[in-house]
Amino acid sequence: MSGALLLLQLSTQGGGATPRSFVQLILTSDPVTKAVLGLLAVLSLLSWAIMFAKWRTFSSAESGGNAFVREFERARGIDDAMLLAQRSKPSPFTAVFARAVQFLNDTKPALGATSDRTARLSGSQVEALRLVLDSQTGREREELGRFIPWLATVGSVSPLIGLFGTVLGVIEAFEGIATKGSGNIGAVAPGIATALIATAAALAVAIPAAFAYNVFAARLNRLDNELEGFGSELIALMVREGRI
Repeated sequence: MSGALLLLQLSTQGGGATPRSFVQLILTSDPVTKAVLGLLAVLSLLSWAIMFAKWRTFSSAESGGNAFVREFERARGIDDAMLLAQRSKPSPFTAVFARAVQFLNDTKPALGATSDRTARLSGSQVEALRLVLDSQTGREREELGRFIPWLATVGSVSPLIGLFGTVLGVIEAFEGIATKGSGNIGAVAPGIATALIATAAALAVAIPAAFAYNVFAARLNRLDNELEGFGSELIALMVREGRI
């Protein structure tokens, strides 16, 4: 950006009706360059909107889920855990637990109750429960990860769009040389300044988007692992309770 300022200052000293600010430079640029900068502005707004929305979603899911898991670890049985889930804040963990409870309510234990033990699930039923938990975990991961790939797309596409604007600025600089018949700074400065602004705008869009994508992808993977561990703890609770 400082290079663009320097070129603008030098071009004003060289004479001629040249832009004296970034706004004037953009307003006097060709329509294609304006379209490039406008597209970058739209992508920037889109990426920041996704970042704020995902930050709130992950913060809510992690805070509510961690509180429920801490209480769940002290539960004596499924019935106690059900009471905890009812008064806990909705989260991916409560959703996985609710899916497990639904499976238990819909499944008749293969081993009936006797005077020595309660009714128990068979090995195949436990495996089916595990598949149900994995399916619900995948569904929660998909819901949490919605729109995150857009950040990767913005981070990878923006530099290419900026490069297109840079090329247009260089072409404008050569057109200035052809028009004025010389290669002085006044002829090339506006085009080079436009090219530098397009490059800077592209980087300003791409860097936050790429950084946010990596952060949210890491948080999503961590939460996915925690959900899988919660499923194992749920099955372990059923073993302690004698349901398996």
